[in-house]
Amino acid sequence: MFKGPMVALVTPFKDNKVDYNKFEELINRQIDNGTMAIVPCGTTGESATLSHQEHRDVIKFTVEVVNKRVPVIAGTGSNNTAEAIELTTFAEKVGADGALVITPYYNKPTQAGLVAHFSAVAEKTDIPIVLYNVPSRTGINMLPATVAELTKYENIVAIKEASGSMTQALDIIQLTHNKIKVISGDDGLFFPLLTIGAVGVISVVSNVVPRDMRALYDSFIEGDYENAKQWHYKLSPLIKAMFYETNPIPVKATLNLMGLINKELRLPLVPMSSENLNKLKQVLADYSNS
Repeated sequence: MFKGPMVALVTPFKDNKVDYNKFEELINRQIDNGTMAIVPCGTTGESATLSHQEHRDVIKFTVEVVNKRVPVIAGTGSNNTAEAIELTTFAEKVGADGALVITPYYNKPTQAGLVAHFSAVAEKTDIPIVLYNVPSRTGINMLPATVAELTKYENIVAIKEASGSMTQALDIIQLTHNKIKVISGDDGLFFPLLTIGAVGVISVVSNVVPRDMRALYDSFIEGDYENAKQWHYKLSPLIKAMFYETNPIPVKATLNLMGLINKELRLPLVPMSSENLNKLKQVLADYSNS
């Protein structure tokens, strides 16, 4: 259902409001350049600083602009289970094709608590759910055995796995008998995870080079593993640059340099340091010339 390069889309701001004109342009650019799903209101989309109304408005706007050209997987997670259910239900109502639901952050539930949280969301909705495991952001790691417990829900279809562990991803594939598909949550592991059975990536760097991420995927699917590997190596310095500072600071700086958005972030995020910005500019120049 969900596969290939899927973009964790940034949310452009202007005067501290969502810039819907730029947002529409970003969506269309992604689709025109081969991105296979749009993911609004994730970490890269600064969901933590969107108001509840903005969150809903951005999801609805995305669904309307995409207009079924590719799937929309709406970020609907929360560390409040009732709120996660409410957002996921809303996404389903307005026509999103899937919901990306993060493990509850800060309150650090046990593995049993994670099962209870995702069970509650799955039981209240029919929309396909993509679990999201990113321990570096949330402080909790959802273990493969826990993921396997959730295979009883037909609408839990995939996991965005961002633990950084190839072993954990492989364990999920094996323990779930590939019923819950693995999607990379780390651009740098997109190619390696494809080789062990992952189906795609929810990508930060696709904001910048969507066509190149699609080229890597297409090469792999067509069996041209050498070309896919070369794309992996070419993209690697750019992927690393997207994390010189906290995501989405570098990717928004890059899109600003490309003339696609304002560089505006919401506090507590602030613009890149001049030192890192200069490093980023050099990586972009080197990438363009490679």
